[in-house]
Amino acid sequence: MSGHVLSADALRAALEAKPGAVGTPLANPSAPGVTLYKVMGKMFAILTAHKTASVILKCDPHLAEILREQYAGVGHRSHLDRRFWISVTLDADVPAEETLRLADHSYDLVCAKLTRKQKAELAALAS
Repeated sequence: MSGHVLSADALRAALEAKPGAVGTPLANPSAPGVTLYKVMGKMFAILTAHKTASVILKCDPHLAEILREQYAGVGHRSHLDRRFWISVTLDADVPAEETLRLADHSYDLVCAKLTRKQKAELAALAS
């Protein structure tokens, strides 16, 4: 996949392909097209596919600062702690490959914090 713009559908497919990932549409009429992604009950992404498509991802705090300086399309748009969560606008200046890499980073950060039991359950799902 090359190019600048990552479609919400392409990102949704990448998020749903992660082992143990579960996407749950929010039942909030004021926020149509919002899907929460969790692994073993822990949130790692929030995909918004209406109006301006974007995704909120967990991120290393140091990396988050660098990304906000580097890209106009990386910011903060939620009640989540801005040190650990970034918002990436899909049709902005963030390359598609970078957005996918950040989605992987978010998933990996969340998986790293799982309990030994949860990690074992996840490994069983992945095999």
